[in-house]
Amino acid sequence: MDRVLIIARLELKRLFYSPLAWVVLGITQAILALIFLSAVQNFIDSVAPKLAGTPNAPGVTTIVLSPLFMWAGVIMLAVCPLLTMRSLSEEYQAHTLTLLTSAPVSVTQIVLGKYVGLMGFMLTMIAMIALMPVSLALGTHLDWGHLAADLLGLVLLIGSFTAAGLYISSLTRQPTLAAVGSFGLLLLLVVLYISGTAQNSASRLFVYLSHFSHYLPFLRGEFDSSAAAYYLLFTLTFLVLTVRQLDSLRLPR
Repeated sequence: MDRVLIIARLELKRLFYSPLAWVVLGITQAILALIFLSAVQNFIDSVAPKLAGTPNAPGVTTIVLSPLFMWAGVIMLAVCPLLTMRSLSEEYQAHTLTLLTSAPVSVTQIVLGKYVGLMGFMLTMIAMIALMPVSLALGTHLDWGHLAADLLGLVLLIGSFTAAGLYISSLTRQPTLAAVGSFGLLLLLVVLYISGTAQNSASRLFVYLSHFSHYLPFLRGEFDSSAAAYYLLFTLTFLVLTVRQLDSLRLPR
């Protein structure tokens, strides 16, 4: 476990020293802040007056938070490939991956360390996103259970994105190709959802395979154990694939 944490700390340090990571973090927060402020203003000006006096009317949590976290998931579809593309591809380019795999550390520990480090940075982004809805508690009542479900869904979604990006990064020496490949894979899952829900072509299989079909229950404030299991299995599958890919480097050629 200590070796995993050492690798994770090095990966996290590499990300925080990377100008690209800071640019991505800043742009992501700026876009989501604009979406959040726009949703709050729309709620104050248009939605709240119409719902005044309506029994069981949806509150600020449903109307403001759900769109914010939906957009956060969509934006992370592009952000995660940019942050994961260098995790292993750069090791190939610098010829340090061979040294790492020949060190007294297992391939599983390497992959877990890389993944934990990446998730450390992702969780920093999620924490900054969470500060936006939490700020509403200063002036209104928040459904904390709904917010917790939104955050859990976003963590699971980003965790699966990160695992897929890490695997794609293990397949190529070019970070740009890794980013494009990761984005293409994740975009395919979105296309499956669109295709599966399109009129006259509904397919339960396509909808089930898509990421966002499992994200929607969390946006409604529900904890769906089957959706959580999907994300955990997806993440585990790509971590295992990454281990197998790196393990092949130790085999004699």
